[in-house]
Amino acid sequence: MEISSPDFKNGERIPSKFSCDGESVNPTLLISGVSESAQSLALIMDDPDAPIGTFTHWILFNIDPKTEKIKENSVPVGARQGRNSGGKVGYYPPCPPSGTHRYFFKLYALDEKLELGNGARLEELERAMKGHIIEKAEIIGLYSRS
Repeated sequence: MEISSPDFKNGERIPSKFSCDGESVNPTLLISGVSESAQSLALIMDDPDAPIGTFTHWILFNIDPKTEKIKENSVPVGARQGRNSGGKVGYYPPCPPSGTHRYFFKLYALDEKLELGNGARLEELERAMKGHIIEKAEIIGLYSRS
């Protein structure tokens, strides 16, 4: 399984369009090679370099395993969004207070759909995914404010 983006390469800078300095929309993500046994996908975007500890920017789950693209500024049909560390449901753009931060987009293939509603917290998602992860892929983007 692989996750990539046409907007930035792994280990390279995320364009400011996708940050708090731009349009604050999610970048396009491409998904390939998902296991035939996957029943759903989950995505966690986080920043381990945040001063308060790891900051969760975006949680998506119950993504159809046949999804090949998460379009810019959109959520796949049928997918649910969790609550980010900012307390809101949806995408929270990169906005580091200082320096360059790393943003991990972690994709999980799961052997079931999750019984969680919109607004689920990271801890709830991680608990629900435990024992159901078939495979994982990730891409890392960097961002620093000008």
